[in-house]
Amino acid sequence: MNATDRTPADLLGSALDADPSRPLVTFYDDATGERVELSVATFANWVAKTANLLQDDLAAAPGDRCALLLPAHWQTAVWLVACSSVGVLVDIGGDPASADLVVSGPDSLKEARECSGERVALSLQPLGGRFPQLPEGFADYAVEVPSQGDRFAPYSPVDPDTPALAVGGVELTSAQVVERAGADAGGRGLGPGSRILSGLSYGTWEGLSYGLYAPLVSGGSVVLCRHLDRLDEKELAGRKESERVTATTP
Repeated sequence: MNATDRTPADLLGSALDADPSRPLVTFYDDATGERVELSVATFANWVAKTANLLQDDLAAAPGDRCALLLPAHWQTAVWLVACSSVGVLVDIGGDPASADLVVSGPDSLKEARECSGERVALSLQPLGGRFPQLPEGFADYAVEVPSQGDRFAPYSPVDPDTPALAVGGVELTSAQVVERAGADAGGRGLGPGSRILSGLSYGTWEGLSYGLYAPLVSGGSVVLCRHLDRLDEKELAGRKESERVTATTP
């Protein structure tokens, strides 16, 4: 993190400058056996492509509201930073009917149809796979994102002091997200090289912070686990050892 970093997108840029090859997000889905590891560079490439999709194909602009109906997942983390790059406010589990666009997983498509704006669906299949059959009224993220550009530049500067994240009934600016994540990282002793294991939902600030923002602000990385409760104590201990985990969520 640099002293001038005031948005999650800024944090990613600094991480890319410092060490693009280091791991940033290691994702497990213990219901499917999926494991995905994304370096800073790979994560940043996904973010750039997603931000270009937002800005160019979906016509999203600073101040727009995105209802994000996704679980804790590596692709959700990508969307969070992509929205920060464009200046779109992310409303975690928000009401699609009051949003300018909605991003949905396969389990919330019915709810997502209440959005009168753009609708994007993610299959959440291993390796970012496509839907076998495209849900009516939605763009398939896995189809639309690969052709997007690998570099992103916003048409309008992102103001770090405008609302950027809504979670648990609280709205935070980008600058507040960075500040709170920094405090959380300090509280958990996270620093360069730290690896925190999180099985928390992205539906709370704690889940978002320890599952993305605090590792990003501290120069560490996250082992993000979905369906972690399916592991027994021995399996969990083995994961911590194999992934060189240095901290776990409270």
